[in-house]
Formats: sequence, structure tokens, C-alpha cells
Amino acid sequence: MGRIKRKYEAGAATAYVSRKRALKKLQLSLADFRRLCILKGIYPHEPKHRKKVEKGSTAIKTYYFRKDIQFLLHEPIINKFRNFKVYTRKLKKAIDKGEDGQAKRLRQNKPKYKLDHIVKERYPSFVDAVRDLDDCLCLVFLFATLPRQQSAKFQTIQKCRRLSVEFLHYLIAAKALRKVFVSIKGIYYQAEIMGQTVTWVVPHARGFQKPTDVDFKVMSIFIEFYLSMLGFINYRLYSSLNISYPPQLELPADKHNSLRDMSAEERIEEMLAAMTQSLVPGLKSIDQAEVDEFPATGDEESGISEEIRKEQQSRSRLLKLFCNTKFFLGRETPRESLTFILRNFGAKVSWDPSVSAGATYLESDETITHQIVDRNQPPAKKYMNRYYVQPQWVYDCVNARNLLDVKDYLVGVVLPPHLSPFIEEGEDDYVPPERVQLLNRAEDEGKFNAACSSGFNV
Repeated sequence: MGRIKRKYEAGAATAYVSRKRALKKLQLSLADFRRLCILKGIYPHEPKHRKKVEKGSTAIKTYYFRKDIQFLLHEPIINKFRNFKVYTRKLKKAIDKGEDGQAKRLRQNKPKYKLDHIVKERYPSFVDAVRDLDDCLCLVFLFATLPRQQSAKFQTIQKCRRLSVEFLHYLIAAKALRKVFVSIKGIYYQAEIMGQTVTWVVPHARGFQKPTDVDFKVMSIFIEFYLSMLGFINYRLYSSLNISYPPQLELPADKHNSLRDMSAEERIEEMLAAMTQSLVPGLKSIDQAEVDEFPATGDEESGISEEIRKEQQSRSRLLKLFCNTKFFLGRETPRESLTFILRNFGAKVSWDPSVSAGATYLESDETITHQIVDRNQPPAKKYMNRYYVQPQWVYDCVNARNLLDVKDYLVGVVLPPHLSPFIEEGEDDYVPPERVQLLNRAEDEGKFNAACSSGFNV
């Protein structure tokens, strides 16, 4: 006869463990336990049968899966946490005794740990990491806009700026941007990377006021993991395009010498401005594969192939949207955002050299086709061979996948509504008249392109 199971010895009561018992099991402080859980991607869970798990107790507790806590027992970073406690105790003791030499030696031998194995453990394949890139990019671009202050270390902000610029350079080289939307929260971007759709938001460049209800200590733990993750992703993405990593810009020799003489902050600013330059080396050109055409065997298959062909034509037209155009950006415009978008779709971009480094031509260049101005009045000196448009024209053209009429976006004109490209209306949903107009125009141009490809005279 088997042993009779007592109450709370099986089932839901044994599948969960409280946070207090987990701390005792791992022999960690609450701060170290939180850091470990964030790095490993382990979160508390709400039991389905809380009365059984609490074993009759009415106290409100936080519970984790028992198997997750057992999984943390074998994590080598726990030893690094304990070594750091010893280091802190020795450093405090040396400072209190006035032993400057001992304190200096301790700071030089500060214990460090790497997160490489955790990144590989959480994302066994590269596609899994790209699929989970949304939150990573949102936080990295957020920290990249923070000023120097106590909320985040300057080295962390500096690394966020560098990795975000490297990621933007990859998108420009791969022409992976698909949609963009400007909102109050920031600028939303959507790109297609390795067959995965990645969406993230970049805050507007404005004055920063530290919020009181945000715990930057917890956010710094997340950014610590995301920086390690984004570094691996950037390296793999650059390797897929046969571009050297870290990226190198195609600059003259005197320009490279000036970069070496700059400080770290100036080099970051130079890289942000240098999105007008191409990366080196590009050993192999990345050509867009053409869709093979096969004779359709049925009505459904012919309809599917026709949709694929239309999508391929729309995408190829989007990638060459701003080809043969030359833009000049005003100093009041969002320079980094516009440069990233315009370069992604084949345009040449420049600005006044007094605004920032990286300008490739002056405002007096006669070959400029568009000048972007975000003021009520155009510049005092106007050129008759170019259009003076507002920044929204660029964003709306990308979402419409076509060059819109500039008369609705001239300087001083009331702009049309900026529609979100992330909303897909159903059959019975309300469709704004502006979107109906864009859809009709796209349909007419599709018929025109089809007629041209068929050889008719139009």
C-alpha cells in the first residue's frame, strides 16, 4: 500500500514558491534577486488556485514557478554577485582607513560579468532574437536621448547612441524600412528584418525632465541586457550584408585623421551626422530578387499570384521612392529622422554645415530638388528650381508608397491629416476620405503601370 498523500503535498501547492522562500533558497538579497530575474527573463505568476498555494494563509505574497527557481540555482552570475558584495565591503573598508593605494587596486580589479551565455540561452536562434527586438529598440533609443544626469550612467547612454546609430546604418544599407508614423509620443518606425516585422518608437528630440514615478534602477537592468543583445544582433546583421563591423564610413583621409583627434562624444555626434555617408566595405551588392512568373492552373492560384506580383511591384516602387531627388534640410527640422528616412529610399540629403557635421553640399546647390522647411514662411532667399515642403510630406509619401502632390504640403499651407499606416480597415469600418483618396490614386497608378508593362499606349 502506497503512502497516503497529505494536504498541500501535491498539485498546485507544490508548483509555486513564494519570493521569500526563493531568496532563502538562492541566498540572495532582494535587489540581486530582481536583477537576476530580469536578466534571465523570469517573472512572477498568479496561481490559478491561490488558496491551495497559500496553504490556508491570507497573506498576499508573490509567487514564482518552482522549476524557474531551480533553474536559477545553476546560474554562474550568482557567484559574481557575491564577489561584488565582497568587493564593495573591501573598498568601503579601504576608503574609511584612508588607504588610497588599496582602493585604487580594488577599483582596477572590480569584478565584472558577461551576459553572452544568457542571450544565447534566451534566444537559441537568430530569428528568435529579431522577433523579440521591439522592446529592445524602444528602450535603447529612449536611453540614447537622455542627457548626462544621475538617472543613467554616461557610458550606458554613450553605448546606446552608438548601437542605435549602427542599427540605423544597417536599415539604410538593407533598405528595410517600410512604415513610419509621427505621434505625440514619438516617431514610430516599422522595418522588415530577416522576414520579421519589427516596430519601435523613437522619442522626439526635446528637453528632458526626469519623471518621479519611473524607477531608473530597474530600467538600467533591462538596458544592460538589451545592450548585449543588440550588439550581437548588429554584428549578425552587418555580416549578412558583407559589411565590416564595427561600421566604417567612406570618408577622405583627412576626415579620418580629424575623427581620431576627437573625443568620444564628438565621435558619436560625427557618426549621427554621417548617415549621409555609405558604409565600407560593400563587397557584394544586395539585389532584390525578382518574382518568377508561372502559368496559373486555377482561378484561386491566379488571384494569389496576382496579389504577390502587386505587392512585389509596390515594394520595389517604395525602395526607389526618392531616387533622383536631392534634399536640403532646414535647421528647425528633425534632421536625424528625415536623413534616415530619405537615405533609406535613395535620396541625397544635406544641411547647413553650421548645424552639424556631415553636410555634403550647400544650400546654394542648383541641383537640389526639395528643401524641407518647418516654418510659416520660406527662407528669405528662394530658389525657383526647387520645392519648399513641410516635413510631413516625407512621412506621408513613405506610407502612401508614392510621391504625393507637393501643393498640399507647401510652406504655410494647412497640412492634411497624418494618417496612421498601422491601421487596416475592415469592410464595415469607417475609412477617412483622405485614405480613400490615397487608395484610389494607388489603384489608378497600378492600372497605369500594368498597362505600360503590357505594351499599350496610354
